[in-house]
Amino acid sequence: MTSNRNGVWPGNAAWRQARLWALALGMAMLASACTRTAPEQALRDTVAEMQQYIASRDASALHALIDEEFVGPEGMDRRSARQMATVTMLRHRSVGVTSGPLDVQLQGDDRASVRTTVVLTGGSGAALPDSARAYRIDSAWRRRGDDWRLLSLHWEPVGR
Repeated sequence: MTSNRNGVWPGNAAWRQARLWALALGMAMLASACTRTAPEQALRDTVAEMQQYIASRDASALHALIDEEFVGPEGMDRRSARQMATVTMLRHRSVGVTSGPLDVQLQGDDRASVRTTVVLTGGSGAALPDSARAYRIDSAWRRRGDDWRLLSLHWEPVGR
């Protein structure tokens, strides 16, 4: 029997110890892969998805993240939120969303609020956007199963 390059015999105690550590590490990695995402991280991921859908001008995917009971400014419902998103996306060939830090406040297991400031840009696809505006965003979210859905949204321009 020959030793490996570290001089450890495959049958000795050091080798068995190394195999036990590798097994323990593998089991820990497997266990962490099987755990559910923390509610706050799942919500942050959903907000990031929403921003990607806006930037990629995907009104249908964006609509899927809006709760059936959604309420926006001036009585806006889920259907009118989709219409507003679609019109905005048709108006601008490129749409950008840059978000500041998210202030996430969980309220139990299935409700949360998120506050942030965003800069929305729109344009024809040229290097510089045709329009840009900063908004303070307050949103309420509801978790349905494992998915977070936008329940309400309020925005106001920054610097007015």
